[in-house]
Amino acid sequence: MLEVVQAYDREHIADLPTDDATALERKLTVAHERFKDRGGWLKPHQRMAVLRRLADLVLQQRETFAMRIAREGGKPYTDALVETDRAIDGIRDAADLLRTRGGTEIPMGLTPASDGRRAWTILEPIGVVAAISAFNHPLNLIVHQVAPAIATGCPVIIKPAAATPLCCLELVKLVHEAGMPEGWVQTLLPENRDLSSAFASDPRVAFLSFIGSGAVGWHLRANLAPGTRCALEHGGVAPAIVDKSADLDAIIEPITKGGYYHAGQVCVSVQRIYVQNAIKDSLVERFSERVARLRVGDPIHPETEVGPLINPTEATRVETWIEEAVSAGARQIGGGRISNTTLKPAILVDPPRQAKVSMYEVFGPVTCVYGYDEIDEAIDAANALPVAFQASIFTRSLDVALDAAERLDASAVMVNDHSAFRTDWMPFAGRRESGYGVGGIPYTAREMTVEKMIVFKRQYHSSSRRPPTRA
Repeated sequence: MLEVVQAYDREHIADLPTDDATALERKLTVAHERFKDRGGWLKPHQRMAVLRRLADLVLQQRETFAMRIAREGGKPYTDALVETDRAIDGIRDAADLLRTRGGTEIPMGLTPASDGRRAWTILEPIGVVAAISAFNHPLNLIVHQVAPAIATGCPVIIKPAAATPLCCLELVKLVHEAGMPEGWVQTLLPENRDLSSAFASDPRVAFLSFIGSGAVGWHLRANLAPGTRCALEHGGVAPAIVDKSADLDAIIEPITKGGYYHAGQVCVSVQRIYVQNAIKDSLVERFSERVARLRVGDPIHPETEVGPLINPTEATRVETWIEEAVSAGARQIGGGRISNTTLKPAILVDPPRQAKVSMYEVFGPVTCVYGYDEIDEAIDAANALPVAFQASIFTRSLDVALDAAERLDASAVMVNDHSAFRTDWMPFAGRRESGYGVGGIPYTAREMTVEKMIVFKRQYHSSSRRPPTRA
């Protein structure tokens, strides 16, 4: 059995049955049979109808989903409502894709050998999708993996994070209520990690969608069956550069939100803040005053802005990293432990570049502030790590903004906004160790399809107006 507890106080929520090897085999077999039976594929209008009904069903349970997110995942209720709204919109986005997605015409007749032919491509589902999700957005991440699979016509088996399975189970229940036939969307709660690896590496899996740690993601990719494609979404150590021309009154709020949203448990959360030395003291003063006013506590309360970490082990790890940085010379502002899982937001000023908080993803309510003289120093420091995801530049200089946007090693650069900004229809991808492939509803849907070309050769000469007739 899998016990699900509240992230904040570890109170029991539910006990769920897990899947053994026999159950995994059964689910893979069913999914593979659904895909192999081309006559049983759902038509685009049927898939659109399922997705639209699903969006309406989730909307009807908006507050219930938000409370479920707050309880099992620890995200503050107000932010959980936003996550639910994004999930609803993402489902609708997936349905709308079917109005515009399609193949392309391939020019023919450009050489004598290609004369008399017409060619075009069509998009087909890639096959069975194995989806492994993370805990930090327990509804919206599931939507980002399941909705594109439904839209493209791929059977999908989704494994939610063990800490936060309830939103996934309820969403899949609603998928079937929306009219999806059995076997196309299934869940997996493996009884051990070996089953998760067997699930991802099974040769019947055509596409692996993984959201989680880099160590696990790269391991799974290395063991994929030949021909299996994948998309991996890992973490980052997001940099934000503050130029001396930046409007400090305008940037404190987005930096605070980007750094402490969901207690920093976001893969593009603001972590490394590089501030020009001329304004560093002023920024630290204003930033620390705003962070000190963040309301920390039980995520089910609407006034809470920062909730717990996902479990006590993570809270202890983050606390240890802070202590290590302070012992090495960092100045700590704020911080402290409230409960087994909850930490007060902390700011570390000038931690050593070799400290864990400077090199690795904290995934906790911690930001680090560093000074610099010339912006080249800040860009070099921002680009120095093997991870690269999203980054920010705050400035009122157009030249600085354009220069930094081009030179920062990131898949997306936000100008005058925090690095954690995201919409669900934009591309979302990590570079280097931060990931592989592209996320975002339309981009995931594209990765879950294969393109087939059809070449049609005329049976008569291209200059003839009509086929030759017999005498």
